[in-house]
Amino acid sequence: MVATRLVASLRRSERSLCYVALSEGAATKIADAVSALFPDIEIIVLPPWDCLPYDRVPPSQRCMGLRMDALRIWSMPSDAPRLFLTSLDATLQRIPPATVIANSRLELVVGKAFDRDAFSDFIQRTGYVEEGVADDPGELAVREGVIDIYPAGAPGPLRIVLSKDDSVLELRGFDRVSQRTESYFDKVIFGPASEAILTEGITEEFVPTSDTVMRLLLRLYQDMPTVFDFLGDATVVLAPGAADQVERYLEIVDDARQSRKDFGEVEAPSSRSLYLDRAEWERQASSVSARELDLEEGGDLPTEASDTYPRTALINWMQDCLRHGLKVVISGKGNGSEALCRRLGQATGTAPQSIDTWEAVLKAEPGTVLKLACELDQGFIDVTERIAVVAAADGISTASNCSTLLVEPELRIGDVVVHEDHGVGVLRDLESIAVENVCRDAARLEYRDGDSVLVPMEEFGKLWRYGSEPEAVTLDRLHTAAWQNKREKIAADIQSTARHLIKLAKHRQASRAEAFVPPRAGFSAFTRRFPFTETHDQAEAIRSVLSDLATGRAMNRLVCGDVGFGKTEIALRAAAAVALAGGQVVVIAPTTVLTRQHFATFTRRFAGTGVSVGMLSRLLKPREAKKVKAALAVGEIGVIVTTQAILAKDVRFAHLALVIVDEEHRFGLKEKRAMNTLVPSLHTLAMSATPIPRTLQSAMVGVHEVSLLTTPPFRRRPVRTSLSVFDHASMRTGLMREKRRGGQSFVVVPRIEDIDVVKTILRKIVPELSVKVAHGDMPAAAIDEAIVGFAEGDGDVLLATNIIENGLDVPRANTMFVWQADRFGLAQLHQLRGRVGRGGAQGIATLLTENAELSDETRLRLSTLVENDRLGAGLSISLRDLDLRGGGDIAGEDQAGHMKVIGIGLYQKLLAGAVARLRKQPAGTPLRAIVNLGVAGTIPSDYVSDPAVRLNLYAKLLRASTLSEMDDLEEEFEDRFGELPQDVLLLLRTTRLQLAAGRLGIAKLEAGPKALAMTLTPKTPAKVIAALTKKAGAVRRVDRLIFEASNMTGEEQLLFFERVVPAANRPKFRNQ
Repeated sequence: MVATRLVASLRRSERSLCYVALSEGAATKIADAVSALFPDIEIIVLPPWDCLPYDRVPPSQRCMGLRMDALRIWSMPSDAPRLFLTSLDATLQRIPPATVIANSRLELVVGKAFDRDAFSDFIQRTGYVEEGVADDPGELAVREGVIDIYPAGAPGPLRIVLSKDDSVLELRGFDRVSQRTESYFDKVIFGPASEAILTEGITEEFVPTSDTVMRLLLRLYQDMPTVFDFLGDATVVLAPGAADQVERYLEIVDDARQSRKDFGEVEAPSSRSLYLDRAEWERQASSVSARELDLEEGGDLPTEASDTYPRTALINWMQDCLRHGLKVVISGKGNGSEALCRRLGQATGTAPQSIDTWEAVLKAEPGTVLKLACELDQGFIDVTERIAVVAAADGISTASNCSTLLVEPELRIGDVVVHEDHGVGVLRDLESIAVENVCRDAARLEYRDGDSVLVPMEEFGKLWRYGSEPEAVTLDRLHTAAWQNKREKIAADIQSTARHLIKLAKHRQASRAEAFVPPRAGFSAFTRRFPFTETHDQAEAIRSVLSDLATGRAMNRLVCGDVGFGKTEIALRAAAAVALAGGQVVVIAPTTVLTRQHFATFTRRFAGTGVSVGMLSRLLKPREAKKVKAALAVGEIGVIVTTQAILAKDVRFAHLALVIVDEEHRFGLKEKRAMNTLVPSLHTLAMSATPIPRTLQSAMVGVHEVSLLTTPPFRRRPVRTSLSVFDHASMRTGLMREKRRGGQSFVVVPRIEDIDVVKTILRKIVPELSVKVAHGDMPAAAIDEAIVGFAEGDGDVLLATNIIENGLDVPRANTMFVWQADRFGLAQLHQLRGRVGRGGAQGIATLLTENAELSDETRLRLSTLVENDRLGAGLSISLRDLDLRGGGDIAGEDQAGHMKVIGIGLYQKLLAGAVARLRKQPAGTPLRAIVNLGVAGTIPSDYVSDPAVRLNLYAKLLRASTLSEMDDLEEEFEDRFGELPQDVLLLLRTTRLQLAAGRLGIAKLEAGPKALAMTLTPKTPAKVIAALTKKAGAVRRVDRLIFEASNMTGEEQLLFFERVVPAANRPKFRNQ
């Protein structure tokens, strides 16, 4: 293996070593392996730019930050030899001068003075951008006493807590999502977010939109050095074949520059100013005595031991290694490695020996089995040392943070909101007002005709996000009965919907379906054919499905998981549980291509089980379709994989029990209803990466059971998504790069009439590429031939409509351009980009628009996709789609629905309340006591300066439903913004008192000049009333308890109630 060979060379020579891999991915894999096997060795990785040469999309701030940090750290002296890993393309690219790299750093030390001027100057010159929240590399958020910054080269953001005299009080690492502290540091050093470090002269005139990073680098640095200039006396080793690949990469660079010239770009920078030519690269490599790595004495695992082969074959191969005297090392920390150890131990009769280091592996006796607790990307064979290493990449998730589907979106200034009393308006600002000489925050809402109203913070719980943009809605009028009439009518309709839901739920509870418990031996054998270890989410979902099938109640479950997250395996297990027990299963897919792929998968897995798998689609000839239908009718086919063709009236079943719907968002309501009525009392399993809003909404209120798959597939990287105006040069560069790296590309258009237009453009800009076409007007057989042929490697580019959205698996396809992306829906775009990067290479999706002027709504929609580019983003996109579009009336077909009138949040609240009332259950929102005392808390603007952040903190407080949530919120305040000021302490204490009193059925706590009063409700426990009367000296007057209290200050009033109301006073507050 390369990693062990490099480390052996490093330790023999006692000199640092630079290894030039063929690609960034190869360098990263080596870094991971060395880190796992040799944790004592310092590793520095220099990545190439994460964009195309001469691309309109610049390298990311994270990429440039990582590069600058790597070069700076490497240039610093070290007592021990280090390993420097980079890629061929990174060595071909010129870099900033050594003096710039060495001086572009900022050091912060706890207890030392914080120089605000120096910090500000560094931030302005090095590419950082100030935002409200620092949750992406290269961003910072400045508040009084606290500065959040996400160093571009760091693994996470940093919180700088300052004292009043501007010294560094604390340095904390925090989670970018929750914003909560995760670690503490005594000292941090971080570098720039750009390779272009601005000087005073250029700071004034530089406009980011008019100069690319490449042009700016040339303006800033006269003579740019190379990576080789930085290596000093390090040993330099090249990956086998590296020199042969130089010309191939330089062709990409030259072609990209030529494309800029051919398509009207002015003065594209000279490629030789930014990149080495072949002669110079060879000269530089020779100057550092670079040599190629000899890999004759090592290699990867043979095919039969790869992780795509059944586990039994892997065990047999390891036994063969042991018989030949090799040491066998099972590497990993999770369930996968444990399973392999158990299986191998059972086969050999000897339990594997646990070890901690690679040195222990070298010292072990030949023919022994060892377990090494480190994660490797893949196994390898070291022939010299006679060692076989097997990696068990199990990808186990410790926990899922998606316990609920309902995520209330955050409010932002400028959002359309709904106030329960006033209706639909626009949230314009957060203002400070004086109420009875007490300063409080209030939200200004703007309504029709420019009227506005101030909503005090106590009513922020009545504010709900509407979802659409201000230009897309009609605002309500203030001081009219129109909103109340509208709300009352909708409330009545929601009451009707609630009755319908309860009826559905009762019907579902009462709906009986045949219970299926598969035969243990047959099902275990079927399960063992799965060549991977189930993820935690998969295992949970499978258990839930099997439990549903065994209850005797009709299953109605939605499995929501992104592309590659294991939905198909859950469908296979469900089908096996029913088919092996004698029932029939229908698997319905939206396209013939997906049907064919599922048919191949199901046929392979069910081979030898005694269950026959059939296929029914429009591609079958009438005679073949007739045979399939006849076999279904008599029960000869146990699993039928099909399209909507199964809904034909002449289809009959012998014992249909389960319907599995793949990509459920592609089917309409009528089709789904037809599926559910194929036979009475069916089990139903639906699967989707981006469920449609109606399905998501119905799942939220419990109409479906839901299983979430949130664990990413091992080795798959997120698709890098960008939004760009169309230009010929960028498209050519992207398509040609994919061709040169041996891959394929998609170009997707929204309409069939766009095919010819784009085809003409492709012929012009990439005449050397083979372009295949697929769209809905083609005969079915022709579509299938084009798509399947492309998947098998026929063609460089597939020009298609969204017919490829589902089910197309092309491992070599890594690049996609979406023409007129603004014409597609969010779910469509997410599914489309899921077609690239499936083979492990970095997938790139570019959303093209005709011009830069997009409506706010369109830009917001497309930005959602760009922002949610992580693995598993499908559910987030669906929730955002629900937020933007509304979920529709659950009981009907109209997608506009009541959510379009009152917004998602308020709709949810009203619906949940209606369901609770009809079921005679307590409402979801807890009773909060009204607290009117001579003191009130607030969140000062000098503590949290951003109005939107402040507003959402208020909303969090008002939506808290338990005292433990209040504890968490208090910790969050202090963690994110520093020591709690008195105003915030009072706010937290008052809110806690509201909840604690509300739990006891107390409606109001108020203060007068001579007494305090507590208003009771019928829910107030008698023992609480008795205790208050006896211990606190209260006098009862009808529904009120009166406490004598003369001349109390507001603080004393609050303290009194905290003492008499159980659980109101958190211990931390007692001495405040």
